[in-house]
This record gives sequence, structure tokens and C-alpha cells, in this order.
Amino acid sequence: MKNILLIILTNLVLGLAAQVEIPAPKQTKKILLLNGTAHVGNGKIIENAAIAFEEGKLTMVDDATRIKIEFDHFDTIINIRDQHVYPGIIAPNSTLGITEIDAVRATNDFDEIGEFTPHVRSIIAYSTDSKITPTIRSNGVLMAQITPRGGVISGTSSIVQFDAWNWEDAIYKEDDGVHLNWSRMFSRWNGEKSKNYEKSILALNSFFGDALAYSKVNTHDEKNLRFESMRGIFDGNKTLFIHTDFVKEITEAINFSKKYSVKKMVIVGGYDAWMIADMLKENNIAVMLCRLHDLPQRQEDDVYLPYKLPKLLFDAGVLFCLENAGDMEAMNTRNLPFYAGTAAAYGINKEDALSLITLNTAKILGIDKTVGSLEVGKDATLFISTGDALDMKSNDVTAAYIQGRALNLNNFQKKLYEKYSEKYKGQ
Repeated sequence: MKNILLIILTNLVLGLAAQVEIPAPKQTKKILLLNGTAHVGNGKIIENAAIAFEEGKLTMVDDATRIKIEFDHFDTIINIRDQHVYPGIIAPNSTLGITEIDAVRATNDFDEIGEFTPHVRSIIAYSTDSKITPTIRSNGVLMAQITPRGGVISGTSSIVQFDAWNWEDAIYKEDDGVHLNWSRMFSRWNGEKSKNYEKSILALNSFFGDALAYSKVNTHDEKNLRFESMRGIFDGNKTLFIHTDFVKEITEAINFSKKYSVKKMVIVGGYDAWMIADMLKENNIAVMLCRLHDLPQRQEDDVYLPYKLPKLLFDAGVLFCLENAGDMEAMNTRNLPFYAGTAAAYGINKEDALSLITLNTAKILGIDKTVGSLEVGKDATLFISTGDALDMKSNDVTAAYIQGRALNLNNFQKKLYEKYSEKYKGQ
């Protein structure tokens, strides 16, 4: 009976997935957005902005009252007076596209068997037909770092944009980093030191030692896929993302990465990162900060501490961005702009808060030369809202573009809303 139910649920999911969204055609017309407010993403605002893009690239981002515009040059001019333009939001450390329904195991493809699996590539499992992704785009989230879960070393992530036929088309940066889940040193329940902690660190040292030795030899008679995938960690082509939250584990993780000469390292989670901000800055380590809309990790913590973490890190001068890992994370990715809004409500300037989900994320992922802000020469990956994109009440995305391609912002949830609004109209 259970198997029959699973088959039925799986078929329903596959049936929904079959109703694919057709990707937008390549930009062919020269487009000018006029008179809106541009939130550049680097802390700047441009009132009465003129934003132009051709062939997927931004060619103008300026104050329309200070420049002469050759209107005949453009095929399409869109007046967006009283509206706001933002760079596309980027969701780091995400399982979008590799999970669909949490309760249906057959739709979850983010956790591979094994403890040390750096050779597992999340991009291979990524589905562009997910019904969740269109709901995320409707709030301005246009890109994500697709990240595996589970084990000690989960695998390798890749960065995608959300307008593609298949995973090959979706790739923006392939195999950008390896993800390591650092063991907890102390029990969450009684505060005692974990009995397995030393054992897990010994196993990790053994694996990294072998991988480093392997990487020093250019050619091997027989390739080891696990160690081959670790090469980039030691030569700087990949980032080591270490998932850990507490101060002692973060400190040990930093020392561990230095021991093995890891070129680029990022802390993911970082609940206690503000406590050792000087150490992070000294070692040029960025942080993907844990979900803000959550409870404190310790009983003695300030109940508002999760909301205050961005301000603490910002004041300390640490490079960081916001991420959304946790329960129901795929669907909750749509709340990412509102996490930035919470950061603004608890002390950060609103434009700096915007950077936490745009330019800072792009810097940490190594893609800031092409995305993350509205600057000439970068991709025309942006969206327009009639209200404040960081405010849950006023945000209303009316248009979005990925590399200049105009997106269809309809999704399954909007169709349901329209269906039942019509059914119960006047009641």
C-alpha cells in the first residue's frame, strides 16, 4: 500500500513538472527603463534613473535628469515612474531544483550516500522544471547556488540562473566549491563534549591529508574521483564552504583550513561569527549568515539576537551575505528579500541590507564582475517592483529580466489565487 501511494504521489509530482515554463527568448531589442528609482546594490540610489540594456548587458545606469538620452536608439522605452529597480537577488546555499516536496522522498535529490563525497555534483541533479522556482522568481530571486546536503563532505555546488531549458543552460558558474559539514564539539542538549568529535576530526585530517598529497602530483595512472574534485580547494579554483555555527568550531575550522593551505574558505551558518570578527577579517574569510527568522540557538541568548546578527557583523567589518538553509528552505527562499528587510529594521541602512542578498553574495561566490549590482557592463539581471522589495507588505514585482530576457512571472500559486478569487468573488 505504501509503495502504491508513493507511486501515485511521484506521478503527481512528475505530472506537475511536465507543465514546464518555456524559457524567455534571447534579448534582441534595445530596452530603456526610465524614471524609476534604481537601487544599485552597492549602497547607492539613483532617482529618476535611466537604465538601458542591449544583448543582455547593461549599457546605461544613470540619472536621466543629468544626461542626454538618444531615444531613437532604443526599440522599447518603458516608463516606470514611482517604481523601483533592483539587481537580481542571489540565493546562496540553496536546494532549489534538487528538492520538490519535502514529504516525498522520490523528489529529494540533495543527499548522496557516503560521508566523504566531494565528487558528487549537485548540478547534475538540478531540475529546471521545478514548480517552486517560478514562485521564487516572483519575489526577485533570479539566481542561486545549488548546494548538496548530508555526510561530512556533501559534494560540490554550482551557481545557476533561473531561466533555462535544462541544467546545462542554467549553469552560471560550474562546480564553484566543496561543502564540508563541521562536527559539533558540544551537545546541544546537555552541553557536554561530543564523544565522537575527536574521531570525526581525525577522519577529516586523514582525508584532507591524502587529498592534498594527491593534488601535488599532476598525473596519476589511476584517477581518484574524490581527490580529483578536491584539487580546486588547494589551488584556489574552488572555495571550501565550511558549515558550522559556534565560536569554537568556527575557530577550529579556520585553523584547519590554514593547516591544509586552503586558498579560499567561507563559513556557512556562522551564528557566533560576530564573536571572532577580527579572526575572520585577518584571514579574509567571509560568512553566509544563517536564516534570520529563527529562534536563538542558546537559552541564554537575547531573543532578538538572530535579527541583530547582521548589524553585529556589519559593524565589525566582516564580508557576509544572507542565506536560507533550514526547514522547508526551497519554498521559503522567496522570503530572502524580507530577511534583508529584517536586517534593515535592526540597524543596517536599507541599501546596505540590499547588498546582503545581491552584491555581497556575488562577491562571496566570485561572480561579482558580472552580477550583483546595476552597473554598466554587467548582466541585465534585474527586477522591477512597485514597492519596497525588502518589505513584505509593499513588494510587488511587476517585471524581471535575466541577462536581458523578459521573464514570465506567472506561477502555480498565482493561478490558484486567481482561480479561487474568481470562485468566491462577491461572497
